[in-house]
Order: sequence, then C-alpha cells, then structure tokens
Amino acid sequence: MGGLLLRVLLGLLARLPLPINHALGAGLGWLAWLLPNDLKRISLDNLARCYPDESETWRRRVARRSLMETGKALTEASWLWRAGPERIAALLDGVEGWEHVERALAEGRGVFLVSPHLGSWEFAGLHAASLGPMTSLYRPPRQKALDGLLRRSRQATGARLVPTTPGGIKALRQAVERGELIGMLPDQTPKGSSGVFAPFFGHPAYTMILLARLAAPARVPVIFAYAERLPRGRGYRYHCIPAPEGLYAEDPVEAAAAINQAVETLVRQCPEQYAWSYKRFKKQEV
Repeated sequence: MGGLLLRVLLGLLARLPLPINHALGAGLGWLAWLLPNDLKRISLDNLARCYPDESETWRRRVARRSLMETGKALTEASWLWRAGPERIAALLDGVEGWEHVERALAEGRGVFLVSPHLGSWEFAGLHAASLGPMTSLYRPPRQKALDGLLRRSRQATGARLVPTTPGGIKALRQAVERGELIGMLPDQTPKGSSGVFAPFFGHPAYTMILLARLAAPARVPVIFAYAERLPRGRGYRYHCIPAPEGLYAEDPVEAAAAINQAVETLVRQCPEQYAWSYKRFKKQEV
C-alpha cells in the first residue's frame, strides 16, 4: 500500500508544470527550515565547519536556501524522470566549461562525468546519457519495492544503472574498458572500508576511492559538473571543470583530496544549491 501511494504521489508531481513543482518543493524546504529537525541542524553544523569566516546571518541564509533547493530536488525528480529526452534537452539553458567535455569525448577513451550533491544531479544524469552509451553507479534504496522504479526512471534517457555491489563495480570496470561514459556521485559517503579520509573545506571527510581506482590506470578523463537549477522553473545551466591532476595519483589519500578539491570548487560557485544536510563528516577513528 505504501508503494502504491508513493507511485501515485510521484505521478501527481510529474504532471505539475515545473515552476509549480519547484514552488511546492521550495515550500517543503521552507517548512523544514521553520521546524526543528536533523536536516536543519546538520546543514547549519556543516556550514559552520566549512565557512567559519562567514557571518551567522550568511550561513543561516545559505542553509535556508539549501533546504529549499533540496525540496525542489525531491519534487522535481519524478517530473524529470517522465520528461523524456527532448524535454530534458530543451531545459538546458547554457553551459560553462563545455569545452572540457568536448575535449574529453574527442579522445575516444570514455569519460567519467561526475556530479556531486549540487544543483540537480537528476537532471545532470538524465542529460548526460544523451552524449553516448552511459553506465551510472547508484545506491539501491532501502525500500526494495522502490528499486525497480528508481532504475527504470533513471534509465529513461538511455543510461544503464548498476548498483553499488561487487557485480555493479565489475560492470563499471567493463564499461570503462569499452570506453563508455561513466556517471557517479563523487561526494557520496562510501560504506565500510571503501574510502579514506581526505580534506574537504579544510576538514577530514570520508571520501570514495573508487573513482580514482577506475580512472587512474588508463588515465580516463574525468569531468566534474553540476546542473544549476534556474529560478522559477526556467531550466538548468551546466558548469563543468576538469579533474585535478592529483586524482590520478597512486596515493589514495592524495587522489581523494583531489576529488574533494574539485567538489569544493563547484560548491563555492553555488553554495545555496549544495545539499548541506548530507552527512559528509563522519567521525574519524583515532
């Protein structure tokens, strides 16, 4: 019954005009700002850690906007999943740094297109699939009944999704060997011992090493990008930067630090649209 109700809700959200959909999401985020909850607390804690030199007024404003943008990310997902390739393409309103993507594609060795929890990562993933055969890594939801829906939805524009399992990692390696596009979230906290602590905004953050391990052996190009969500449902604007050279280092901590450096560079461009409620800073054991 819960799964059925969720599908009905997602269907209703997908039928709303995007400006109204985003307004509803912003309203949910505003409610999260008004009420005591972990999302608000974590957002303020992370901003205080990452931007200690900014005023409390600035950090509270960014936290409020971040929660509102997170609300939009929640409501827009089903809209984007059902939009289709043509409507997705029509929503792209400009690109900064696209020459890095074109240069990487021209090499013909495949490309890692990685997007952090910044802006609309759903749009970024759906749009990237239009560039060629693409395999994307995803973390299966805790509710198994939603797994099929999530995979079908995110594969709507042609991408192939593989889970964060040994079988999924093997499929990623095979996609790299075929020279495909690879999509993943570079700031997703890895499970168990599959990560290392590396600086993020000057503080140790548990960081994935899978990206570097897959890209480094053949020095496959890595592009960090995010889709900025424009006001009033007008669309999205890409921002792309190449990976720092350190990502290809043999030392996993150096490679992870380069990943965090690139993510931080993008976040500083648009801090209001970063998901500050995401737990990047797990406790480091001594």
